[in-house]
Amino acid sequence: MTVTIPVRFNGPPGSGNGGWTAAALAAAAGHDGPVEVTLRQPPPLETPLTVADWEVRDPGGRLIAEMRPAGDAPEAVPPVDLGTARAAAAAYPGLAEHPFPGCYVCGPDRIDGLRIFPGRLPDGRTAAPFTAPAEVTPETVWAALDCSGGWAVIGPGRPYVLGRIAVVLDALPAPGDECVVTGVADDARGRKALVRTALYGPGGRLLGRARATWIALPGA
Repeated sequence: MTVTIPVRFNGPPGSGNGGWTAAALAAAAGHDGPVEVTLRQPPPLETPLTVADWEVRDPGGRLIAEMRPAGDAPEAVPPVDLGTARAAAAAYPGLAEHPFPGCYVCGPDRIDGLRIFPGRLPDGRTAAPFTAPAEVTPETVWAALDCSGGWAVIGPGRPYVLGRIAVVLDALPAPGDECVVTGVADDARGRKALVRTALYGPGGRLLGRARATWIALPGA
């Protein structure tokens, strides 16, 4: 099976958003349960990627990602109310300095993106409101669960990228639903950070949760 990441679902310039890409690859794996995706290379855009035997390779045979059953479900990050999430997003540090301002999920330059702007809460968690777009897919939820974890550790002059993610999808939001996404860093040592995220729909319904590993870029 092949998977192609459309150019509009980018993260860093020239590569796919980690959450969106991981969801597309996990679906192609054909596993009944949750899947953990490890990105070994920046996933290229508009390129047919071959998925076979839990590996993802580009047309030249280069290993792009590996997958495996996810195992235990991640613990959900506690929710906050919509007003608290809006206040946190107003102080989103990516509005002043963003390593990838064109990111489909959290980039302030993407008017056509998800526009999830995770700001810090006093306890160190992140939170942001999220309005579900007109077309909602599992990739939408994985993408929403992606960047809020990264912004729990991203700092000025210290960009991170997604290295690994596993998602439990409980339900899809309906188009137009006002949701809240929360994130927390459980550990950060050297270049590696372990984070969790959760997405809540109207009324505080848990829609999805994720655990992920983010990697600081060399030389940052």
